Amino acid sequence: MALNTLEFHLKIDEVTHSIDTPIHLGVVGSGDMEVLMEPKELEGAVSVRIVTPVAGFDELWKRVVEKFVSETLLGNVHLEINDNNATPAVVLLRLRQGFAEATGK
Repeated sequence: MALNTLEFHLKIDEVTHSIDTPIHLGVVGSGDMEVLMEPKELEGAVSVRIVTPVAGFDELWKRVVEKFVSETLLGNVHLEINDNNATPAVVLLRLRQGFAEATGK
């Protein structure tokens, strides 16, 4: 099975949250995904690397991650997502779980 790798660099105008320690959530299993969040100095931006077996949904992935970043106002973080056919709802759930664990919010 060939894997599709996507990379995005997102920046919002008003960053109000960051993380201090790396976070690991989820597992790569049937219909699920793994999220790794790592603090990284990116001048307020968020770098994203997604590895998924699904091709052709690049814009959907970008919209989901943009939604997460804009609703959390998160910056200076690298997100690594290892996907195994997770739905957009599961993607947002895992990202929100990581944000909550990292920030207590």
